[in-house]
Amino acid sequence: MKQQTTPAIILRRTNYGEADRIVTFLTPIGKIRAMVKGVRRSKSKLAGGIELFSESTVTFLETRGDLARVVSTRLETHWDPIIGDLQRMMFGYEAMKMLDKIIEDEAGREYFDLLRATLDALADLELPLVAVELWFYMRLLKLQGKEPNLTTDQNGATLTPDSLYTFSTDTMSFTSSVAGNFTPDHIKLLRLTQSHAPKLLKQVKNIQNLAEDLKPLIQQLTTL
Repeated sequence: MKQQTTPAIILRRTNYGEADRIVTFLTPIGKIRAMVKGVRRSKSKLAGGIELFSESTVTFLETRGDLARVVSTRLETHWDPIIGDLQRMMFGYEAMKMLDKIIEDEAGREYFDLLRATLDALADLELPLVAVELWFYMRLLKLQGKEPNLTTDQNGATLTPDSLYTFSTDTMSFTSSVAGNFTPDHIKLLRLTQSHAPKLLKQVKNIQNLAEDLKPLIQQLTTL
């Protein structure tokens, strides 16, 4: 039977029997569901690499059933700061749940990179949580081909730095309006999330308030 070794991050795990777990991993080659035998025993050699909020190098053995079997693990990274912050941990769970729900078994590496970067950002306690959430949602929309138009309005006119805007979910674009609740700074922040790593968002002035203003809209877009 074929073996493969790959970086892996746990999306979901379920206890099975007296000492086993069924685990869904996200890897650069897609999702892999696997049985991890004896991992809940105190002396299990596999336990250290089967932790939530961690990345491990995992060797899988293909079987004749639907589940692969984990034969070895090596812990590479554990994002400890996330565990110590309930809100960051809850969003981490939410991100993993969303990815598990929407991506196919043979998803591209970009989803693995998205989750890894999101966990890195969550572990950076200097970066506001709401900024990490905004970055994650925007990158997810981009991967799904549903990102908003941040260049022109719904009439094709270039967005300007001296107007207020409303947003239309029908056209996925902004429209200039004197009663608009989005400023050019909001749009600039959205552009940054599309093109920069999360750590650079710390340099944005008033990042907390801008991200809080945008979060409800971007969350809504992920459900369309």
